[in-house]
Amino acid sequence: MDFSLFYFGNDSTTSDDGNRYELVLEGARFADRNDFTAVWTPERHFHPFGGLYPNPAVTSAAVAAVTSRVAIRAGSVVAPLHHPLRIAEEWAVVDQISGGRVGLALASGWHAADFALRPENYAGRRQVLLDTLRQVRELWGGAEMEVTDGTGAPCRVRSYPRPVQRDLPVWITSAGGVDTFRSAGALGAGVLTHLLGQDIDDLAGKIAAYREAFAARPDAAGGTGHVTVMVHTYLDHDEDTTRALVRAPLTAYLRTSVGLLLGSQAHGSARRLDPAKLRDRDLDFLAARAFDRYYDDGALLGTVPKAARVVERLAALGVDEIACLIDFGLPTKTVLDGLHTLDELRRLTA
Repeated sequence: MDFSLFYFGNDSTTSDDGNRYELVLEGARFADRNDFTAVWTPERHFHPFGGLYPNPAVTSAAVAAVTSRVAIRAGSVVAPLHHPLRIAEEWAVVDQISGGRVGLALASGWHAADFALRPENYAGRRQVLLDTLRQVRELWGGAEMEVTDGTGAPCRVRSYPRPVQRDLPVWITSAGGVDTFRSAGALGAGVLTHLLGQDIDDLAGKIAAYREAFAARPDAAGGTGHVTVMVHTYLDHDEDTTRALVRAPLTAYLRTSVGLLLGSQAHGSARRLDPAKLRDRDLDFLAARAFDRYYDDGALLGTVPKAARVVERLAALGVDEIACLIDFGLPTKTVLDGLHTLDELRRLTA
């Protein structure tokens, strides 16, 4: 099992005092020194949930500058918000700074307000995602793109700078829909998913569908793809202490992300609720229930032996990489100190 660090912090839980990106940079340095696989940063707009990360190319460039080995990945670029040329250009810069360590997960987007940046792409965002993935891959490989210039005339352009890597490692982000897993497999991409709105056991069939679609490609050449699962993570050596420590910040974090908890994007047949119409006590109830579920069965929270059992379950389902979401509201020093215990788990389950 590969272990990575994943960031998606709630900006409202972060103090204005000090460096708000200390956890990102110091965590990346730790990952780099201790043979973690990657550091993932997301793209999020106009909301405290994820609000520290409006542009993963910017945060990834900073990570690239302070590391030398760990892979640097977007988790994720919201593809319909950007022109493919801009994606190829920005990430080629990061690839150059890092010496060829870039990887991109591309997402279709899950919040309508984000599309204030490109409102015309909201309705067809899933198809735009697939088209953008193809175009970015082509541009990365040096292909020209036909565009319209400022005078309205057609022209052909190529993106610069040229990246270090000949082929761009790519993932497609899925909130849990099996069709997205299949699409990722058919395109020869990895899949990045999470356990918000789906149980660990739900993954088995989706991963099987992904592997089948990946293997069915004419150019599969024996490959099986790559499945990354994001999980909330904090480990210590005492179960009661850990549960008490993470309860308040993780419950508050989950309350902020209640739109995801309701499964509005992941399950088309699920009952859809408008979070804005729920009372505070209803939101508190949902968050408290979510905390109990995640702590007991859906995250790397608690002691190393408890977390090792979760790793074993995920490995048995065919998960290749666990992306450990560490910035859900605990103090920076607490999280950084806890990385040593996480590294114990990594070495134990390697």
